[in-house]
Amino acid sequence: MALTTNVKRIEPALQLSQATQEPRWVRWLLISIALTFFTLFLLVPLFIVFGQALSKGWEACANAITEPDAIAAIKLTLITAAIAVPLNLVFGVACAWLIAKFEFRGKQLLLTLVDLPFSVSPVIAGLIYVLLFGAQGWFGPWLREHDIKILFAVPGIVLATIFVTFPFVARELIPLMQAQGSEEEEAALVLGASGWKTFWHVTLPNIKWGLLYGVILCNARAMGEFGAVSVVSGHIRGETTTIPLQVEILYNEYNFVAAFAVASLLALLALITLALKTFIEWRSQQDSVE
Repeated sequence: MALTTNVKRIEPALQLSQATQEPRWVRWLLISIALTFFTLFLLVPLFIVFGQALSKGWEACANAITEPDAIAAIKLTLITAAIAVPLNLVFGVACAWLIAKFEFRGKQLLLTLVDLPFSVSPVIAGLIYVLLFGAQGWFGPWLREHDIKILFAVPGIVLATIFVTFPFVARELIPLMQAQGSEEEEAALVLGASGWKTFWHVTLPNIKWGLLYGVILCNARAMGEFGAVSVVSGHIRGETTTIPLQVEILYNEYNFVAAFAVASLLALLALITLALKTFIEWRSQQDSVE
């Protein structure tokens, strides 16, 4: 009887193994397609960016990056990310905790709203802020009367960046927290822990790698955002241009070396983000094994 039971358990595993064993030529074809796509659409453009940036030597590349307008663009990009990412961090954790740990009316609507920036073009997001805060917008006259400037200034850039990046942390944490359940939090509350202690000592350690992963992706998108920021910035050189906008300005002026030099900063950011992403995934797997 035990032998029959073991055979029944082994048969589905053998069937699954046979179903996933493709002929050698199929596997090599799929690997070749993947490597070709990876090379043509990822590696080659990356090499072109760095190659063009260094085409006239390190000095020309360094001068393009340290030029005053480029420095201003870098500073504005860092300031925007420094404001948008922490705000999205707070929102993402609160939203994920609410959706994963509680049942309430309107939960599905909240999930839909979280995904809204993924389905709306960044250019449309920028136009929304123009309709709200522009001179002819809903709040335009009131803002003009009180001498408050949002569009074509740092506040507009920050708002547009927050809009396009706020799903990243929440969407990374929601499935993770739902999979973990709420048993540990309930046990901590039963033992007398307060809500804040439960969060800091139970919830946060369980989601730390997913949280860091979401923050890294959010930061990368904040620094690389172009569409929404382009609409609300006004392209005021040295004042409201972020790194992507500075690249566009330099390229339109046929200053290709400078454009690729500044673009190499974003490419370097992408490589750092990829390395951090790989490290976090490895550490997350190590923690799950332990």
